Amino acid sequence: MIQVRQLKKAFDGFPAIDGLDMHVGKGNIYGLVGPNGAGKSTLIRHITGVYRPDAGEVSVDGQKVFENKAVKAKMAYIPDELFYFMQADTMEMKRFYEGIYPQFDAKLFYRMQEFFPDIEVKRNIRRLSKGMQKQVAFWLAICCKPELMILDEPVDGLDPVMRRQIWGIILSEVAEHEMTVLVSSHNLRELEDVCDHVGIMHHGKLVVERSLSNLQGSVSKIQIACQSGMPKLPERFEVLHMSNTGRVYTLIVKGDPKAAAQVLSADSHAIVDVLPLTLEEIFIYEMGGADYEVKDILF
Repeated sequence: MIQVRQLKKAFDGFPAIDGLDMHVGKGNIYGLVGPNGAGKSTLIRHITGVYRPDAGEVSVDGQKVFENKAVKAKMAYIPDELFYFMQADTMEMKRFYEGIYPQFDAKLFYRMQEFFPDIEVKRNIRRLSKGMQKQVAFWLAICCKPELMILDEPVDGLDPVMRRQIWGIILSEVAEHEMTVLVSSHNLRELEDVCDHVGIMHHGKLVVERSLSNLQGSVSKIQIACQSGMPKLPERFEVLHMSNTGRVYTLIVKGDPKAAAQVLSADSHAIVDVLPLTLEEIFIYEMGGADYEVKDILF
């Protein structure tokens, strides 16, 4: 669905995007994560056709995005900082969206009103709370029937019940209509529940791009309790981090976790336990290998 090849963008000589490659398949929910200043927002503005690339190519469904109305009509974008016309209420924004999205579903709009019972549709949107403004944005975006939805910090400001409801609506659209979702967020715990693919950005490049299951299967946390000191792992396993409390050692290991556990269990006096890593832990240790400032985590 989204194909980015060798994308470059600089501002006043500073390379915000530096030769980035990225692929998002149709029907995927792709989580884009990275530290502040990694270039996530700049990348999103290229995918939505706001920025013209200095070099490289950005395409959606095989078509270049910049100044392409037909491609932009297929996508809905909800930024972190929302924009509404000064005096507009929800119904006026609905009419505006109907004018620019040919596929806008007015019947769906009224059916979905039950999911947002606290929204006063005749009230100036700018007078609504931040969370309610975000609800209006999702309501309108879903009714545009987009093939691609792009979300930047999507559920910031929403209460837990509404967060779950919003994600439920999005997942339903993905399942029923193969909508593709690109979501940038610092809430890695939430991404872990909904994403099937993850891209980690650093210094304007994508340093990791894998399915979430593959990512979690290649990095693991192993705890070893032993009397005779820490057993040695073969060189084919990369130890990203090691700490110990008394005779209990905790390792973050790159490589097949089952194979690593078998090697460590060869010591008959060692008790070995393999634990899954959260996306947040994977992010921290992947960034630790890329000159990112990493502090010890309390396990």
